[in-house]
Amino acid sequence: MVEDTEFDDAVLTEREERDALRRVAGLSTELTDISEVEYRQLRLEQVVLVGVWTSGTAEQAQRSLAELARLAETAGSQVLAGFVQRRDKPDAATFVGSGKAAELRETVAALGADTVICDGELTPGQLQQLEKVLHVKVVDRTWLILDIFAQHARSREGKAQVALAQMSYMLPRLRGWGDAMSRQAGGIGTRGPGETKIETDRRRIRARIAKLRRELASMGTAREVARASRRRSKVPSVAIVGYTNAGKSSLLNRLTRAGVLVQDELFATVDPTVRKARTPSGREFTLSDTVGFVRHLPHQLIESFRSTIEEAAEADLLLHVVDGSSDAPAEQISAVRAVLDEVGAAEVPELIVVNKCDVADPEVLADIRRSHRHVVAVSALTGEGIDQLMQAIEDDLPRPSVEIDLVVGYDRADLVAQVHREAEIIDLIHGENGTRVHARVDPQLAEVLKSAAVLDPPKD
Repeated sequence: MVEDTEFDDAVLTEREERDALRRVAGLSTELTDISEVEYRQLRLEQVVLVGVWTSGTAEQAQRSLAELARLAETAGSQVLAGFVQRRDKPDAATFVGSGKAAELRETVAALGADTVICDGELTPGQLQQLEKVLHVKVVDRTWLILDIFAQHARSREGKAQVALAQMSYMLPRLRGWGDAMSRQAGGIGTRGPGETKIETDRRRIRARIAKLRRELASMGTAREVARASRRRSKVPSVAIVGYTNAGKSSLLNRLTRAGVLVQDELFATVDPTVRKARTPSGREFTLSDTVGFVRHLPHQLIESFRSTIEEAAEADLLLHVVDGSSDAPAEQISAVRAVLDEVGAAEVPELIVVNKCDVADPEVLADIRRSHRHVVAVSALTGEGIDQLMQAIEDDLPRPSVEIDLVVGYDRADLVAQVHREAEIIDLIHGENGTRVHARVDPQLAEVLKSAAVLDPPKD
């Protein structure tokens, strides 16, 4: 019980710290005279959302905007209104078109909003033009997600990964701020202070990016060493993947008592967690949590978190957690698989785990079961279906290839312990001369066991 108390206290402290970082009412976004471009902070308070519907159904467009609203709320904003513009493609100049931009300006002024968030990734030109028309801060979906990650990252590696993604996103979007900044002209002696400031910012950001890449490379080496150690020990690995807020951390806590923060918001946990667990037969495996995915996950994040996400590519089995209470689980599954394909994890065996089955629509569960071959329905909250999930994990883990039946002397208790950790045990009997081991093991361990076996043959 002490461990449970420690976990609860740690989670409570983390939740209190996160709540203390919420945006303070009254702060507004400033657009002028920012001295340090890379430290230009998002001060989101009262926001208006705008999306462009280019394909799919109207319902899908509304769901995308609703997800953007949840992202904005997670970042600490109050959503005042949302708009969807039907277009063949986003306008090259203002994303939504000049007419919609003018309408949006009137709405922003009437509501007193200080920020507009666009449901897409804006080009530097679109960002600049929209701010000129709207006269308020404009943020796109990518920068919003990056800001959430920056709030939630706690480990040194996580903070470095987020910082790298932010810097990579920001670099092509640097520009002079305010009317006092002069623009570059041709000829000697015509470079103004504005252009010089941009060049200085660009050099500093590039230097920071190079430093972050070196730091992450060294951290990645340590992660690879840990993975290599697990591979040498023949301990199978299972990676939990899924859409953000699908319940991955809750499931990890249920299976391993990891004590990871659980909160009903998008990207509540950013830092990966690896814990040990055992199958019903006692076989040991590692269970790793990964960062949540989302539609159109920023490419900068995928690149920065590649070493972390690649835990999934190195795994023996993927637990693909799906939110059973979602309106569109099929879309979430497709979004997750798109990211897995990008990091080379598409061929890893996959077990679909439908979480929140206690509140899921039975028809939704039936549709998922019809569409996918291997599905287990669970509730991380109540514990329903967890036993079935553990049995499915045991069935799906790679089986050792060599079956042995021999007696190991009591002086080699270390080998028997290794069998418990790595092998699939059929039977263990303690006899007069030692322990009879009937199990499936990998070839390397089989050779060690055969060399250490006592001469007496097993007795039935």
